Amino acid sequence: MDRRYFLKASGIGLASFGFMTAAPSFLHQFANAQTLTNKNGKRKILITIFQRGAVDGLNAVVPHGESEYYNLRPTIAISKPNQTDGAINLDGFFGLHPSLKPLEKFWQSKQLAIVHSVGSPDNTRSHFDAQDYMESATPGVKSTRDGWLNRILQSENKKDASPFQAVAMTGQLPRSLMGRAPTVAMTNLADFAINAGVYTNAVQGGFEGIYQQINAKDSLGETGKETFEAVNFLKKANPAQYKAANGAQYPNSALGRSLLQIAQLIKANVGLEVAFAESGGWDTHSNEGGARGQLANLLRDFGQSIAALATDLGAQMDDVVILTMSEFGRTARQNGTNGTDHGHGNQMLILGNAVKGGKVYGEWKGLKDDQLNEGRDLAVTTDFRSVFAEIAGRHLGNASYDKIFPGYTVNPKNFRGFMS
Repeated sequence: MDRRYFLKASGIGLASFGFMTAAPSFLHQFANAQTLTNKNGKRKILITIFQRGAVDGLNAVVPHGESEYYNLRPTIAISKPNQTDGAINLDGFFGLHPSLKPLEKFWQSKQLAIVHSVGSPDNTRSHFDAQDYMESATPGVKSTRDGWLNRILQSENKKDASPFQAVAMTGQLPRSLMGRAPTVAMTNLADFAINAGVYTNAVQGGFEGIYQQINAKDSLGETGKETFEAVNFLKKANPAQYKAANGAQYPNSALGRSLLQIAQLIKANVGLEVAFAESGGWDTHSNEGGARGQLANLLRDFGQSIAALATDLGAQMDDVVILTMSEFGRTARQNGTNGTDHGHGNQMLILGNAVKGGKVYGEWKGLKDDQLNEGRDLAVTTDFRSVFAEIAGRHLGNASYDKIFPGYTVNPKNFRGFMS
């Protein structure tokens, strides 16, 4: 990232966060100057949530209409709907884990869609490799230098894009956002770190550090001063003072706090186009639990956090899509320690007002031995890149598929159809 450009650009995309009454006056001048738009001229935002560790998709989105599911999981299966701790019925065959109850209303209003049996054509059971392949969107290829979300930004080629066009609520820049396009990684709005990308050094000391590196003869004068005002304003933004709209209540968890602050950035109109958040702990090899226990607790926080975000944004969800993902699923059979091991096929959630929800998309092969991948895992019938591509093209309005997904032929005719 060009340091001079970053200093100039970073001062123009910030607007009042609503809960601060003394925003620098110059911020308002540029409140709407750097909006990012799709082909229809409306700014679109994609929020991705990575469930690291491989969530058990068969217990998150339960195939309660498949009898083999209960044979394979005698102690950890989720009961059928209308039974004690039973699944939340979706369509007579699939159901949500009861801990995902907060998402039920979005299914009923057709804002929530699910793609099941989705995953990678690569069969690796390595967390590290599978996450790398999903975030680079090049399964089986370790030499890819950038992430798929960064390539979306690169292919847009916006010379005047906001430096806050891509924000990760993480301590380290995620693989998905690595690349040439400027990105920001922060753990919170009050004390954030700027990362210029994987192949350049992280900026030390924030904006002040950049400014000090610039030759005195190349001083930015008033622009530099305004930049520091903007950064100080952002640092002083206190998430604890933020009042969520529409009665939304975020859980006091890492994911809940991340999504709350993403909502703040969206409402601040800083030019955000792509946001990234993550949650961990999904590697449930033992004592996974069924309707209650380890997985249930994780899903409860997951569901409450996403529901709070969508509720908080309200009508702004017209232009927002939330996409969840995990590197792979887990074995169809429970193991000897009442858990599940590394698997293959999984599920993804897609939430937004423009989503054709209330439907589980994808081909379901079944859970019998001859229907499983390698006789043990849910088979993959939808390549995860097809899901990514449908969102890139139909939501973000970016159909540069050859640049975003190198080595993969995208045919929109084969999209699952969950986007309007």
